[in-house]
Amino acid sequence: MRVHRSFAFVDVSGFTALTEHEGDEHAVDVLTAFRALLRDICSRRGVRIAKWLGDGAMLVGVETPPLLASILELHYVVGSLSGPAHTVSIRSGITSGDVILMEGDDYIGHCVNVAARLCDAAHGGEALADPSVVDLIPRWGAVLAHKEITLRGVEKAVPASSIGMAISGEGRVRDPICGLPLTVTTAEVTSHDDRGAGVLFCSSGCLDTWQQRPTCMAGARSG
Repeated sequence: MRVHRSFAFVDVSGFTALTEHEGDEHAVDVLTAFRALLRDICSRRGVRIAKWLGDGAMLVGVETPPLLASILELHYVVGSLSGPAHTVSIRSGITSGDVILMEGDDYIGHCVNVAARLCDAAHGGEALADPSVVDLIPRWGAVLAHKEITLRGVEKAVPASSIGMAISGEGRVRDPICGLPLTVTTAEVTSHDDRGAGVLFCSSGCLDTWQQRPTCMAGARSG
């Protein structure tokens, strides 16, 4: 069965060195925190973790924007906050395309291989996106650089873009659900709280979660 899907591979960069210098127990703590963070982000954005790959993961999305948002949020959180999962950097590769869905839970296709190779080629902290997904980056994301990447097992160099959070100036506020910093120009969706103040959201999903929050919680926050 042939289907269209978007794929991302994520890898904890420097995990082998971490086990050598910090010990297996600390490495397990880091990996546990990383997996918990990735589960939270993917479940909130409707992206499936297709499989765990030791110190990494393969993500699958029916739609590309939620997958890109998940990767951008993951890189932002790992790069900016403290805690066990943030003592190392991550790298990722993202593509989309037609693939063969095999036995209901495995995907066979060139774009899957390219996503994995892009992840391998990325530097620590870098997310490399295939041209097939770049135009679907959210408003709060940005293309940081265009590159030609030589991938293992691929004869010709392929174009790729390094992506990340858009640089925002004054007026940044945080999405009340995911905590991403936004401005009026980078927010995907806007709304108003009980007092009429503007509230910025990175996605319609975060807006929906905010609107469905318990009434008592909404009252406590607006009080």
